[in-house]
Order: sequence, then C-alpha cells, then structure tokens
Amino acid sequence: MLVPPGFSPVRRPVREPTLHIWYGESMIQITPRIALHPEEIEEHFIRASGPGGQNVNKVATAVQLRFDMANSPSLPDDVKQRLAVLAGQRLTKDGVIVITAQSHRLQERNRQDALARLVDLIRRATRRPRPRIPTRPTLGSKKRRLESKSRHGRTKAMRGKPGLD
Repeated sequence: MLVPPGFSPVRRPVREPTLHIWYGESMIQITPRIALHPEEIEEHFIRASGPGGQNVNKVATAVQLRFDMANSPSLPDDVKQRLAVLAGQRLTKDGVIVITAQSHRLQERNRQDALARLVDLIRRATRRPRPRIPTRPTLGSKKRRLESKSRHGRTKAMRGKPGLD
C-alpha cells in the first residue's frame, strides 16, 4: 500500500516541529541592549473561557505568564519603575507581572500571544518620556481668557433679582 507524503500510517498528518525561543537557551530580545532569559518567565496553563466548544472543558489552553519584574537582573531600575506604572493591575504586590492569554483555541498560540504582550509592555517601558518644556501664555490668550471671564460674569449678573444694585 502506498502512503501519501505527510501522512503517518494512523492517517493523521505529520506536523513538523516548530522551534520557538521559549524552548532553547536563546535570550528573548526586547531591545538591542535588553534581553530576558527564558528562565525569568514562568507559565501556567489554565482552562479558558471562550472559543473551543467541548474542548474548553477538558484542555487547559489558556496561558498565565508570570514575570518577576522586581527581581529581574535583565532590567535597569528606571525601566522597572516605568514598567510598574504601565503594568497597572497586572502587577502584584510582590512585583510580579501576570499576563493571561486565552483568545486562541491552541495553547501554543496563547503562549505566543502572552509572550508578545509582555515584550511589547517592556518595550514601551524602555522609552523615556520627553520632559515637558514649560511655555508662557501669549498676550492674545491672556486677553481672550479675561474677556471670557468678564462675559461669564455679566451673564451671571443678569441672573440676579432685578433692582438689587
């Protein structure tokens, strides 16, 4: 019997193994100067709500990714401070960022999504905010503001009882 290419004798397609930065010892590159070691990231698989049909009750496809930002040797202190602000409610009291991904039906896609969201969050934290340069109000804006105040005062004065001057 001749077996078509790509099929095993059990009639399931043979999938080529995919390589991800997660499994190897390679670093997860954030910026040219900042890279995370995969061991700094911890993941847990949980059951997801949403798409998946009956499968959703049996298989833990959602990923809960945990990154200990406070104790990470890879991040400079100024990036940690900005990251804490950007993380918001995703940051625990212990300084751990928790990202949950459950939008895909496959565990691997949720895993990639969670990692991509973490990398994007850290990249945004690496950008230093531009300092605000204070400017003085123009003469025209001062005149418009005072005119607006006097117009508003006249309007309110018209609302009073007549004859009380």
